[in-house]
Amino acid sequence: MSIIKNFRIKSFKKPSTILSFENISLSYGNRVILDNISFQINEGQIYGMLGPNGVGKSTIFNLITGLIKTNTGKIKLNNTDVTNYPVYIRAKEFKIGYVPQYGGYFHDLTLEQNLKAIAEIVITEKNSIQNKINYLTSKFELDNLKNVKAKNLSGGQKKKLVIALSLLSDPKVLLLDECFAALDVLTIKMLQEIIVNLQRERNITICICDHQARDLLACVDYAMILSNCKIIAKGTPSQLVNNIEAKTAYFGDSFRYN
Repeated sequence: MSIIKNFRIKSFKKPSTILSFENISLSYGNRVILDNISFQINEGQIYGMLGPNGVGKSTIFNLITGLIKTNTGKIKLNNTDVTNYPVYIRAKEFKIGYVPQYGGYFHDLTLEQNLKAIAEIVITEKNSIQNKINYLTSKFELDNLKNVKAKNLSGGQKKKLVIALSLLSDPKVLLLDECFAALDVLTIKMLQEIIVNLQRERNITICICDHQARDLLACVDYAMILSNCKIIAKGTPSQLVNNIEAKTAYFGDSFRYN
């Protein structure tokens, strides 16, 4: 697949860290999930998390949103320690949006009813709700599907709906969990273009976790690779594919991403 991005943010003149993990560890009983991991994501960056299934990528997202708590370490948003903050404060005060791998919508409601249901919760100016819905349905080319029940949408249409739902609250950080899973090539390319456009047009910081390396590397600025509960490599896509540890633990010698 060709590279989607025309540019990559390789460095920042004045780096502004929007999200950071500091020495985070998590275990369930004797099972270690994350072992003393640290990383930071800068404002406006598209950041990728790679690794095989079960390595802890979705767990990191659950820690960011506050769905689960870490055993040790700190999670910071805009330099504020939010380690013990509940889900609703992180979502409302720090503008965290989340697109889950599965679901994220009301199956028996139409596309427009889904948008209205969430908009009534997250948009305070009620007079602007319909305008926001109209903008998002037009933006994601969903106008002709407004009256279709969500359960009857295609995989790509459902994914666009859930991303639109997450944007109703104008997030500053958007988490995309396994967003390329079980989708066809054309739909993946469409999602990649949506992700890059959100960065360019809205300056949203986007974090994607996936195990589809080529699809993820085609649209991120920077990424890390998780293996055996630790971060084994960080860098731009070109740096990662040439990293010896990354090749040994994840990519293999024959991997190419363009």
